Amino acid sequence: MKIWVDDRRPPPDRSWDWVKTSADALTILNNLKYSYKEWIEFSTWSLDHDLGGDDTTRPIVLWFCENDIWPNEVRVHTANPVGREWLEGMIERYK
Repeated sequence: MKIWVDDRRPPPDRSWDWVKTSADALTILNNLKYSYKEWIEFSTWSLDHDLGGDDTTRPIVLWFCENDIWPNEVRVHTANPVGREWLEGMIERYK
């Protein structure tokens, strides 16, 4: 399973599920935390940083850190250099 988190840019192809808010992504993660932990661990997530308004993908990365459940692959596709630095730094440090 591949999850594309971005409020504006569509996924690169149909193999990705498109999630547009951090709240929706967290709902997916919390619903799957116990019953499908293996699904999370073998998935790929690609994150934009800015999701419109005050929303970002930082809560998603914090969820991964706090639950110590990480996807097989986490990509960052944001154009925001400060956001990219934060996301990639957290992923590198805690994954």
